[in-house]
Amino acid sequence: MSLTTTSAATVAVDDPPHILVFPYPAQGHILPILDLTHQLALRRFPITILTTPQNLPTLSPLLSAHPSSVHPLVLPFPLHPALPSGVENVKDLGNSGNLPIINALAHLHDPILRWFASHPNPPAALLSDFFLGWTEHLARQINIPRLAFFSSGAFLASVLDSGLAQLSKVSSLSAVDFHDLPRSPCFREEHLPSTLRICGGKVSPETEFLKESLAANGSSWGCVFNTFDALEGEYLRYLRKSLGHERIYGVGPLNLIGFQERVVTENRNYVGAGIDVLEWLEGCPEKSVLYVCFGSQKLLSRAQMEALAFGLEKSGVRFIWAVKTGSAEQAAEGKGVVPEGFEERVGGRGLVIRGWAPQVMIMSHRAVGGFVSHCGWNSVLEAAVAGVRILAWPMEADQHVNARLLVEDMGVAVRVCEGAEGVPDAVELGNVVAEAMSGEAPEKARVKELRDAASSAVREGGSSAKDLDELVRELCKLPKPVGKRE
Repeated sequence: MSLTTTSAATVAVDDPPHILVFPYPAQGHILPILDLTHQLALRRFPITILTTPQNLPTLSPLLSAHPSSVHPLVLPFPLHPALPSGVENVKDLGNSGNLPIINALAHLHDPILRWFASHPNPPAALLSDFFLGWTEHLARQINIPRLAFFSSGAFLASVLDSGLAQLSKVSSLSAVDFHDLPRSPCFREEHLPSTLRICGGKVSPETEFLKESLAANGSSWGCVFNTFDALEGEYLRYLRKSLGHERIYGVGPLNLIGFQERVVTENRNYVGAGIDVLEWLEGCPEKSVLYVCFGSQKLLSRAQMEALAFGLEKSGVRFIWAVKTGSAEQAAEGKGVVPEGFEERVGGRGLVIRGWAPQVMIMSHRAVGGFVSHCGWNSVLEAAVAGVRILAWPMEADQHVNARLLVEDMGVAVRVCEGAEGVPDAVELGNVVAEAMSGEAPEKARVKELRDAASSAVREGGSSAKDLDELVRELCKLPKPVGKRE
């Protein structure tokens, strides 16, 4: 029996209110909010989840599991001059696609208003991604509370909260101090969250809208975080103090209490170039395999691919490398191209998977002991849950903030490179990888402790389980809006 089923049965409520859920169309954002939606559905909340046509398939497993309580609201994706026709998800554009997609989605304001006004049982609350902060104004307009869902961590939210208040420093200083935050971190300008750098950069109507949208999160009725107290408790407490209320909920890791059927379906449908990944892992000793993956957005340059390949080759360790591939034009430039002869030279000790890889299955296998990662938040939590040590290569977005948390604050990771354009010294990389995968470094013991803390957080009586129950109780107190009579 899963943790999901066990926890939900004890907190089911009678006649809970209708909730409108609005995910942001990027894989790292949408999957955790679907896991939270699954938890609310298990507690009998009627839910409408807003999506656009190209993103609807991602909802299919959840809709199939809850056919009577979770329903899609499919609205056309608004046109935007910077977005190619048919592109509705950040994975097709990379990090640079966030600004136009955020601005484009704001044009759904009026269609949502019309839907709300015509609904016989309109939602009593709106749960929307923190990249959709403009929905705070929408919620106020229709007089319902809005919860900001943070698919990233509370440390990031704290940096954004403080950084927006001192935005002039972001654009004028080479390094920005956050004295008001726990541990008083300092970030070089290029290591600040991408959204904060955009807000502090060249002024345009779209960047001003982004700034206003992010700032609106601080005015929301509540905030829900995919994190847990043992990892980010001090930042959750900072936000409660800074925002002036207690409706700050750390309910993660959501992948531990999330929609397990989706993971099973993904693994079942995975075909990796004729290679049975699970069978290959079964033949490897415990904690001997290094997993290498940089998420769904980042396409590595030729120089990065060559340095990484050489480092893996010289390290002598077993590995699985999930490679994001690009277009034919990008491949001609060497982007996402594995160097010729590499796979033959590493023989049976390494696997290269081109395209999507079953990361949860790989990370949870006993043979995997290390993870070269860009430190995207979902990957951070998946590593924590699996008790796998991260070798950090933060590149953009929130990744430098997350790496700081893991390396300096928590002591559960080591750095191997940094920067979206960074190229590691291949020999040094090979040495760091070899050292990290052998012996008993102190980080390994701390990772095991973090794994146990993550598991405890979502069990009955744990910090995340308590916060989820409190969130449910607060939602059930909300008055139900009067719908349109037939």
